[in-house]
Formats: sequence, structure tokens, C-alpha cells
Amino acid sequence: MAEYKKTLNLPVTKFPMKADLVHKEPDTLKFWEEVDAFSLMQAASGSRGRYLLHDGPPYANGHIHLGTALNKILKDMVVKSRNLLGWRTPYVPGWDCHGLPIEHNVELELGDKKKELPAHVIRKRCRQYAEKFLDIQRREFKRLGVFGSWDKPYMSMAPTYEAVTAAELAGFVEKGGVVRSKKPIYWCCSCGTALAEAEVEYADHTSPSIYVRFPLPDPRLKEVFPQADPSRAYVAIWTTTPWTLPDNMGVAVHPEFVYVLADVDGAQYVLAKELLPACASLFGWTEYTVLGEAPGAALERLEARHPFYDRASLVILGEHVTLDAGTGCVHTAPGHGREDYEVGLKYGLDVYSPLDDEGRFLPSVEFFHGLNVFEANPEVIAKLREVGNLLAEKKITHSYPHCWRCKKPVIFRATTQWFITMDTDDLRQHALKAIRDDVKWVPSWGEERIYNMIESRPDWCISRQRMWGVPILALLCEDCGEAWNDPDWMRDIASRFAAHPTGCDYWYEADIAEIAPRGLKCPHCGGEHWKKERDILDVWFDSGTSFAAVMERRPEGGYPVDLYLEGSDQHRGWFHSSLLVSVGTRGGAPYRSVLTHGYVVDGEGRKQSKSLGNVVAPQEVIDKYGAELLRLWVSSVDYREDIRYSEEIMSRLVDAYRRIRNTCRYLLGSIHDLTPAELVPVADLEP
Repeated sequence: MAEYKKTLNLPVTKFPMKADLVHKEPDTLKFWEEVDAFSLMQAASGSRGRYLLHDGPPYANGHIHLGTALNKILKDMVVKSRNLLGWRTPYVPGWDCHGLPIEHNVELELGDKKKELPAHVIRKRCRQYAEKFLDIQRREFKRLGVFGSWDKPYMSMAPTYEAVTAAELAGFVEKGGVVRSKKPIYWCCSCGTALAEAEVEYADHTSPSIYVRFPLPDPRLKEVFPQADPSRAYVAIWTTTPWTLPDNMGVAVHPEFVYVLADVDGAQYVLAKELLPACASLFGWTEYTVLGEAPGAALERLEARHPFYDRASLVILGEHVTLDAGTGCVHTAPGHGREDYEVGLKYGLDVYSPLDDEGRFLPSVEFFHGLNVFEANPEVIAKLREVGNLLAEKKITHSYPHCWRCKKPVIFRATTQWFITMDTDDLRQHALKAIRDDVKWVPSWGEERIYNMIESRPDWCISRQRMWGVPILALLCEDCGEAWNDPDWMRDIASRFAAHPTGCDYWYEADIAEIAPRGLKCPHCGGEHWKKERDILDVWFDSGTSFAAVMERRPEGGYPVDLYLEGSDQHRGWFHSSLLVSVGTRGGAPYRSVLTHGYVVDGEGRKQSKSLGNVVAPQEVIDKYGAELLRLWVSSVDYREDIRYSEEIMSRLVDAYRRIRNTCRYLLGSIHDLTPAELVPVADLEP
């Protein structure tokens, strides 16, 4: 009788049906580390050259979240897939170690003691804090199965990195691209520092919306409106920031809009013709008479009076005035708004901003001294009502800038800061050209997004009033307050950072006699007494120099790199700052391609937040399913959009993984006795 069993190809394999990833993955990771799998992978490939993905540095603060896990896994997939296709793919992970979040947490730990400690001691605590979370995150990233030079990562607080950052600023100074001036910038009263555009988040905020009248007693008003009576004339404005009214210096009108003089119960009001009906309804004007019309240009340089101070408020022309809301006449405080500042410069208006670093009015401000700006809002409204110049009041909810760190509303405040000018040496135009000509953007809409940001952005405020970062290398004259620096001197100081055990702590530890060139005289006043600048560089400048500090200086690096890969928020962050630094010092983009991914949201498309109770930590997923399932989730999604995560999604992926595994098990079992001699060349395979 025939043995039919011998005619069957029964699968034979030791490959288990059950993965047991949670328990077996740590052994696999240990084995990879023992054999140095990353180095073996690099040595086994490279016939097609080198492919460089430069790691955007996560912040060394707290544990990783699903968004950072998604990002690192995507990068790992790029590195490994390119390696399989024949490229050598060195990957140097890095960390952003400076900045306010770390300093803030250290200050909380120190409490009142922080006021007694010198800067270098606080900086030491910040360094220790960053090192702690760098090690935590490194372990968490490695648990995801991500390959890289984990024993030699880059850190923005490393002495050599800090030296490069300081030297890169010298390159801008050399070209005349760095200025120190008083301009309105975003300011966080809670954190006590200037903020960059990328450090501002927009959220709904309820503000007072008020309409105010400014007396307009200028006799020249009759030349514009013959029926005018300047003794009872007013110009009407609208604002959602009553606290800025004490700092008002002017009223802006559009040169081409038509303005009317309306008579209401004996008072006369100047406002835009198109907005008159809406304003009349809001102000309760049941009857009014239009006494005349004139273009805004005819009102230029009329002198109004402040609504509660005895000083002039100049009527000026501004193209920024719109008819979208308000009265067509814009309250102008050059110390508290970018457009106000720019138009105010043309008319010589004072850049007045009498606030301290915590946003409180100085003693010189009558009626409101000592009040925080937001506390001052109701007091300003009360004063306007008292003097009879409040036309209307209500509340509005609108999108308002908030601090990325403390989540509190920020203000525009004019202070003396350091700026990289966008139009010196055509930095803006060169950056725009690089965006169009030198970089591939994935998805393609990223090109327009960053192009529009660069095209319209103001000068880059690079100074911060903190201590945990790279200091701005400059000396301040103690006699006149003006600043001095020199590119060669800056590079010399930067070289000392590289040689110092803790980098730019040297700046805080060295005596001024060691820092200042011998015999240096102030070019402004001839003074010889100097002190060190205490401001530090914007951390976006820090991370924006990573291509120079890492990819240009490591043997496995290069410039420009092939790919930057980060979340879509980095069009205004790391992609943005890296581009400006590279274009400003080298004339081109630091990357050939930029790929962005979306945010991780829950199954209903909502942002993960503690208040919603939908935050999921990567470690929770790993403890339940294993890192391989988390990687399968990343590989299964469209990274270009926001990425959903839920238990239902993971349950489906578990089923899919089981099918994949069982299929592999069957295939392995079916070829258990296959010999090399039986293999068919790829060219001979049937289609």
C-alpha cells in the first residue's frame, strides 16, 4: 500500500505561531546591541553612495509621546529601507537641550533659592536636568527598535555645538545682518522673555471690544470739512486691547478710503463712510447728519487729543487700515504692534511702552501704574466712561496669541532686542529662491506654506531674557548703554567655549577683563567700562545651526543633507530656522528634501489632551502589544494627514499582524527543505 504521507509537502518550521512580542522584543534588542547591528547594517550596504537623514532634535524634557514615537519610527523606516536599496545610511540622533521649559522646571525645583544663585550654578542644574531626560528618551527610542548612533548622539548643550552656534552668529554680524534696536515683539509676561513667531500658539480668548472717541480740536479740520466745528469734533476708533490706550500716539486712516463727518446730537464724528451705518446702530445713533466727505489722505497730520491724557495724538496714513470691522480709524501705539511701529516710524511717533518685564505699568503711567496689562483693561474702560469718551463696549471671542510654554496670553511690547534683519544681504529673497529651486517638499503644499511664512515674516528676534542657552556675544557700554561686538572677537570667544568643559558656561564664569579686548573704547561715547550681554540666543537659532554643528563636522555627515523629516509645525520651526541660518551663512538650503507628517489624534480626530482623557503613552502600547505593533500602526497610516490612534484601530492591526505572521509561518514551513541549487534566478521567474 502506497505511503501517501510521503507525497504531501507538510510544513516544518520552528517559527512560532504566537509572537509574544512583549516578552521577546527585549531579548531581540539586547542581541542587536551585542552584535552592533546598526554598524553591521551600514557595512553591508553603500554601493549606491550615502543617504543622509538629519535628525531634528526633540526637546530633552519629559517622556516621549505618540507623536515623537511616530516621528522616530518614520525616520527609522527611511534609514533601513534606503539601506536595503543600497545606500549607506548613517543616522545621528540628537537632542535640543537649551531653553525655557528646562529652565522653568529647574526654577520650580529651586524655589526662592534661584534668586540667590549665580547663573553658572543654575545652568549646571539645567544641564543635569537635560541629561536626565536625554537618557530616559534614548532608552524609550531604542525600545521602539530604532537604529542609530545612540552612543554618540548630538546635543545642543555640548561645548563643540555651542561653539559652532556662537560662531554662526558671527557670520551674520560680519555681513551686517544683526542689529540691536527697540521694536515691538511678542512678550510673555509670565515667563518674562521675548518669544519668536514659532513660540506663539493661537487659541480662543475673550477680550473687551470698545469704541472710543478722541477729541479733534485742530482748526485745520475746517479745511477738510467746511461745516466742521473743531471744538465739538471727534475721531472714533475701535480696539480689543484697551490697556494699550495709555500708550496711544496716533490714529491711522487709509489714504484712499472715504471718510465722513457725521453730526450726532451736537457732536461731530470722523469715521469711514462704509462703516457709518454699522457704527451708528452700535452706538445707538437713531438720527445723524452727514456734514461732508473726504478721502483719508486729506486728514493727514491733523492733531487729535488723547481721550484721557493731556497730549496730542497725530492722525496718520496707513495702508494696513481695513474696513472689515471697527470705524476705519485705527488706534496706533507704536510700542505695542508691528504695523503701528512701522507706520509710526514714518511720522516720528514715540515707541512708547512703559511696562516692566511682568507686564505691569511703570510708576510714570498716570491712573494705571502697578497694574498688569490685563488687569488694566477694566480700569481703562472705567476711565473712558468717566471722561465721557466711551462710545460702546462689548465682549468678543477671537483667536489670540498665547505662549507655547505657559499657555497664557502674550502681548506685543517694545523692548531693546537683537534681530537678524530679513532684508540685509537679501536674506529673504535668497531664502525664497532656495524654497522654490533647491528643495523638494513632501507633501507639495509644504512649499507654499513655508514660502508664505518667509515672504511675510518680520525681522527675526534672536534674543531671550533667560540664562539657559548660548549667550549673545556682545559687550554693553556701561556709560551709554550701546552694544559692541566684532566677528573675529566672537569667533575667538566661541573657540574658548569649545575648549571649556561645560562650553559657554565660560561666558558666565570669566571676568570681564578676560572677555573684553584690552583698551577697547566705545565707538559711540569713548567709554572704557564694559559689561557682558546677558541675553541668550533664541533656541530656534540653536537648533537651526545643527547642520553646521553636526552634519558638516562629523565624518559620517555632509552638506546639504538629503532629508529633513518632522511634523508639519516645523515649517515655522526647525525647517524655517535651519533655512535662514544656512542661506544667511552659506547661500543655500541645508536640505534637498523636506517631508512632513501630521499630528496624532484619537479615533474621533480630536487632539490628544489630558482634559479629554485620550492621551496614550507609547510605553502603554508597547506593554500591551509590543513595539512591532506600534511600528505596524505607523506603516499602515497616511503620514501626510493627521494620524488616528485608538484601541479599535489597534485591534484591527493585531488581527492583520496575526494573518501576516501565520502566512510567513506557512511559507517558511513550506520551504524548509529547499536547497540553494533549487532556487530559480529572478530573471527566469514567470511573470
